[in-house]
Amino acid sequence: MRWIYKILLILTAGMISTALYGQNFFEFNGQLIFPGTQEHFTINLSAGEDQTTIPITVFHGKTEGPVLGITAGVHGYEYAPILAGQILINKIDPEALSGTVILVQIANMGSFLGRSPYLTPADKKNLNRSFPGKKDGSISEKVAHFISQNIIAKSDYFVDMHSGDAPEDLHPYTAYYQHDAYESISEVGREMALHMGFDQVVKFGATQKDYLKAEFPSLYCSAEAFKRGIPAVDIECGKLGLVEQPLVNKIVAGIESLLRYLGMMAGEPIVRTGVLLFEERFYISSEHMGIFYPLKSSGDLVKKGMKLGYITNFFGKVVDEIYAENSGLILYMLGTPPVNEKETLFVIGAFNEANTHKK
Repeated sequence: MRWIYKILLILTAGMISTALYGQNFFEFNGQLIFPGTQEHFTINLSAGEDQTTIPITVFHGKTEGPVLGITAGVHGYEYAPILAGQILINKIDPEALSGTVILVQIANMGSFLGRSPYLTPADKKNLNRSFPGKKDGSISEKVAHFISQNIIAKSDYFVDMHSGDAPEDLHPYTAYYQHDAYESISEVGREMALHMGFDQVVKFGATQKDYLKAEFPSLYCSAEAFKRGIPAVDIECGKLGLVEQPLVNKIVAGIESLLRYLGMMAGEPIVRTGVLLFEERFYISSEHMGIFYPLKSSGDLVKKGMKLGYITNFFGKVVDEIYAENSGLILYMLGTPPVNEKETLFVIGAFNEANTHKK
């Protein structure tokens, strides 16, 4: 009989909520959140002896609207998005919000507290290669499963926020997913990325033949959303694990602009003219282990054949010189001296006048 009382309680609460606010309550993690309110949750997960927590803030608007899911700290050494999330706690006003925002403050607490780039210390897995996760998997797989089932699955739109990890010199950009089978969803994602106030937008091509098959793992957090038919974008803003307040503020402004574009917050979104759209990226990897000496920085424009840096062995002898194989803009590069064989040195985004977005 207890389940009957539970159903009656939910139905009664829903009627009261609708009568008072014109908007129903929002259920998260077994708790009802009423319109115009904000609630904090601490999710506790364990896998054997490994434990973690996920701090999540839910903003439930006073009026009806879509659900926007946001994740920060999937890589816990990427601090700019995490600190942006802390600012958004006080920036998003549920009294003035239409719809609901679910904000994962720090997805990978083990990586954050352990100051661990890329990997979760407990199971040595990369959380952003673990989606959709496993209910009975390792701690990273359990985190991915919880986010997939409880944040992504509830979302109408989705944003995964990243920055450059400890060794990564990264130029700020937003990105969206593109797949021919999801043409309209891809287009919505593209427009989301274009309305976040960034000067560069990258297309992530989900081109794998079996990408949409259920047995093909999405791996990436935002790719899991896109695979479920949810328009998904990434923010990449910040570098080298640093906290640079202007870049933190840029992330905050980007989320606020997106909320305005989606009609969830009053005001006009940021509109940039001449936004560069990068539909193709070229990777340059190291053929040696040693010490890397870059001659360029992220955001630099380069031409094919230009020298980008060199690698020495541990006695100072040059073992390789690195040249640009394509013209474009350096979106990402290795920003610290250690280099391993097959490690990515540069990611160059190719563009031309034809893919410059103009309003």
